[in-house]
Amino acid sequence: MQLAAAANESLAHLSNNLIYASMAVYTLAFLAHITEWIFGSRSKVARTAAALTSSGASADAPAVQVRQKGARSSGGAGETGGTAVLDKPKVVTRSAAGTRDVPDGPGAAGGTVQGDLYGRIAVSLTALGFLLAAGGVVARAMSVQRAPWGNMYEFSITFSTVAVGAYLALLALKKNVRWLGLFLVTTVLLDLGIATTVLYTDSDQLVPALHSYWLWIHVSTAIFCGAVFYIGAAGAVMYLFRDSYEAKLARGDKPGRFATSVWERFPSAASLDKFSYRINAAVFPLWTFTIIAGAIWAGDAWGRYWGWDPKEVWSFVTWVAYACYLHARATAGWKGRKAAYLALFAFACWIWNYYGVNILLSGKHSYAGV
Repeated sequence: MQLAAAANESLAHLSNNLIYASMAVYTLAFLAHITEWIFGSRSKVARTAAALTSSGASADAPAVQVRQKGARSSGGAGETGGTAVLDKPKVVTRSAAGTRDVPDGPGAAGGTVQGDLYGRIAVSLTALGFLLAAGGVVARAMSVQRAPWGNMYEFSITFSTVAVGAYLALLALKKNVRWLGLFLVTTVLLDLGIATTVLYTDSDQLVPALHSYWLWIHVSTAIFCGAVFYIGAAGAVMYLFRDSYEAKLARGDKPGRFATSVWERFPSAASLDKFSYRINAAVFPLWTFTIIAGAIWAGDAWGRYWGWDPKEVWSFVTWVAYACYLHARATAGWKGRKAAYLALFAFACWIWNYYGVNILLSGKHSYAGV
């Protein structure tokens, strides 16, 4: 018995060390992402924009990547008579009628080899941090011999790990989401910092009501849904900033140098709008299943399927908010800023359901403190 207890304690320490190690690696990834954006600001984005402006190009088509023509010879600089020859900008139509049709930006690296190198280093470090965090979650599960999400600390470290895993999966599928890396790593570090300082709870067993296979099903799907909803919300935030930038250009205003350097390299507002919608729409059925699974588990544990517990109420409010968002987006034509605000409101409901309900309200789900 004592030997088993010592082994579990060692695994708990290992879990903590792996989580701290992942935070250190995520910090390095954060710095690499910053470096990618800095080197990208020295890219051909600004030079291309200046060349297009001098050629009479419209300000309604920002962030057009231009490649140089030239013979592929030894020293082929792609120049004719010492002057770079620019391709005609290609405008990619992505948005609905009556909205701005602009191409996506070149990404955080800005099209430079050095910027792209730092971006790849950042992604590699993010993947390493993910593996360390995943190891910490597994070690925590082994130390308590149950699902590693029985309290807010365990839920938080698992949530951030799944969010990073979803991001890396999108990258592996060749999706254009590297722009999300800096925002993701920053918020993951914040989440892990809160988890390890404020929410930390020693390894312990659960109350009898939670000893059920539904813990693996219901809570795991809730974590996955929250992580993917987070990515959709990040897309909505980026959309609002990029849309404001494009609106300034359309009015003929001249944004500041910093704003231009950053937002010229993001996907177009229309692409970000579609990205957020598709992410939220894809995971919404699983959130519906999460609520149904929770009701079935409540029936088994407490003898009733629904009791208007604060956690149940806010889970349902979150479901209604996302349902309204998807319904309005699909049927009422709510694209753009109104849809983004509604998506962010829905995700705010999810965040409140996790932090606010668990910390400030009491109910049957208040079984593990933090």
